[in-house]
Amino acid sequence: MISFYPGPSRLYSKIPEFMQEAFEKGALSINHRSPEFIEISKKTITLFKEKLLVPEKYTIFFVSSATECWEIIAQSVIKERSYHFYNGAFGEKWLENTKKLKPNCHGLQFQIEEELSAAKFSVPEEAELIAITHNETSNGTEVSNLSIKSFRTKYPNKLIAVDATSSMAGTFLDFSNADIWYASVQKCFGLPAGMAVMICSPAVIHRAKEIGENRHYNSLISMIERMKEYQTTYTPNVLDIYLLMKVVEMIPSIKETDLKIRIIAENWYDFFGEMKQVELLVKSEKLRSGTVIALTGKEETIKRIKKEAKEKGLLLGNGYGNWKTNTFRIANFPAIEAEEINKLKDFFTTFGLKF
Repeated sequence: MISFYPGPSRLYSKIPEFMQEAFEKGALSINHRSPEFIEISKKTITLFKEKLLVPEKYTIFFVSSATECWEIIAQSVIKERSYHFYNGAFGEKWLENTKKLKPNCHGLQFQIEEELSAAKFSVPEEAELIAITHNETSNGTEVSNLSIKSFRTKYPNKLIAVDATSSMAGTFLDFSNADIWYASVQKCFGLPAGMAVMICSPAVIHRAKEIGENRHYNSLISMIERMKEYQTTYTPNVLDIYLLMKVVEMIPSIKETDLKIRIIAENWYDFFGEMKQVELLVKSEKLRSGTVIALTGKEETIKRIKKEAKEKGLLLGNGYGNWKTNTFRIANFPAIEAEEINKLKDFFTTFGLKF
């Protein structure tokens, strides 16, 4: 089965080889306080910063999931209030989960055909942190680097946190535009699920120390102290860290990957622009995601497409949230290979001829 599901999605083809190597080298049995683990952790972080162009002064943490990042941010970085911008299910979930810990947090929903920018949308003065979903997996929209930068420029004294779960390692992110970035590894990193990375600016480290929250195993202040030695506060997913090290060692610089992904995405958008049975969910070209393509159509057509694709060994992503029944989604992640894309295009061409 070839997976075009937008997470967990297709693994890089070399993952089995890397897993065998990890086993043979004993990496799966090492103590997470040992020099051997510290060496793996340090190398992973060094390569990560180099390939994804992360500012040197930013700190990278290994956590269990993007969902855990919601909790860490709410516990350790927000005193009272954050303000969330969202246009889909995952941005809204971030807000709702944050409100469980910080009830005074609020947000604003904008439409999928609206461009998010500080010129158009204001942030309440009392908000300490601005939360933005860079790539909304539920509907295939993307917020540009320039849009995020507009909030940095207008609100220099507020922290900015960005959910980049479906785009980090797939598209270029200007990390200097925000203070917190996080992503799970089962999407553009082409890795098995079970880990996420959280990237924090010096301003976040300062805020966490200022708040001093230290009541949980994943309190950021404790994570900061451990990461000084390239360690975690808990027994981490050593296999995923090892695999991440091998993947970031293997992949090109993010700007090269970004160019490749954008070209493939444009080809997909042109391709589906010619189809009669389905249409692109996002009409504005500048707001479309480079890594998640969302298609909409009649409910019975969507069901038939997914069913027939699966029979051909092609797994498409279900619709999600408000678009659950009338859309499907296609991952455009770096691990997906050209011949697999061609197989899916051949399927859609054949499907179109049936009507």
